[in-house]
Amino acid sequence: MGIYFRDVTFSYNKKSNPVFEKINLKIDSQNDFIALIGKIGSGKSTLVQLMNGLLTPNEGCVDVFGNKIDKKTSPRDLISFRKKIGLVFQFPENQIFENTVLKDVMFGPKNFNKNDDEAKQKAIEALEQVNFPNDLFENSPFRLSEGQQRKVAIAGILAIEPSILVLDEPTRGLDGNNQRQIMEFLQQKHKKDKKTIIFITHDINLVAEYANKILFLEEGKIAFFGSKEDFFDDEQFFSRLNFLVPRTFDILKFLNKKIGIPFEYKYSYIQLLKYLKKFCEGDEKIDEIEY
Repeated sequence: MGIYFRDVTFSYNKKSNPVFEKINLKIDSQNDFIALIGKIGSGKSTLVQLMNGLLTPNEGCVDVFGNKIDKKTSPRDLISFRKKIGLVFQFPENQIFENTVLKDVMFGPKNFNKNDDEAKQKAIEALEQVNFPNDLFENSPFRLSEGQQRKVAIAGILAIEPSILVLDEPTRGLDGNNQRQIMEFLQQKHKKDKKTIIFITHDINLVAEYANKILFLEEGKIAFFGSKEDFFDDEQFFSRLNFLVPRTFDILKFLNKKIGIPFEYKYSYIQLLKYLKKFCEGDEKIDEIEY
């Protein structure tokens, strides 16, 4: 079970060119941590909005856990899809509207028929998951930092317990520390629950560090969907995306050139450090590097 795009065509109006034309895609509901990448205008945000029924196909259908979204699907029926596929918007201020943090996170569960006590409990659990300070629960979400607002928006979706979590540029505009907090939380959540998480990003280092699969869109087409290892093995994708290679690759290439350390793809800094430690134990050549 999961998300299936079946010959989906979509355009924003009849006069515009289609964003997608007869695309097919299968995303499983478990075990994948997917980075959705592509140039600006490639259709990334449109794709995730089609996943949870914010947009509906002009042709074809999106099958979500056995239920179809197509141009005939009623607005009432679309509500249930949004519980299955939880979408966190790119700009948290677009997802926040209540006058306190707690009320804002309670809104989702209440919208899906939880009473006040149940909704409050779900909201508290979700805020605790993202390590949001409980002394700020009664504060206005509009007076929070951008990083805190991002956590509130994520908690608001977690509170409805979606089967798949989708985030549109969850680290956009955040400093390095807040980026790590968000991504490490998502990684731990993925490992614990085994549910699929999809995140849009333009940061190739986050892709290398956290994702296990990559979905690459190019001009409204699915140019690649597969393992991170297969993606990074093909250097053509970097030139087409205008991405720099991940920093870990640069470090290993530098060490390979300077002291002959064999180049192997190491995607995270933890992997890189373990590899260097194993290689360099008892090897004095590491002191010969000239910077």
